[in-house]
Amino acid sequence: MNQTFTVAGMTCRHCEKAVTRAVKQADPQAEVSIDRAANRVEVQSEQPRELLAKAIAAEGYAVAA
Repeated sequence: MNQTFTVAGMTCRHCEKAVTRAVKQADPQAEVSIDRAANRVEVQSEQPRELLAKAIAAEGYAVAA
């Protein structure tokens, strides 16, 4: 299932890698696409939205509801 998150605070490629790594730790099979300029993270995953949002937030990024 495709899930879209609005994630504030991503300012560089390191941020993108950190967010991608966090999602992959929650779901190794996930496909992650990031549009840093739009603060958008798209995730193709069967994991619950809350689990993925929590993983991103644990990296220090604000995830909008």
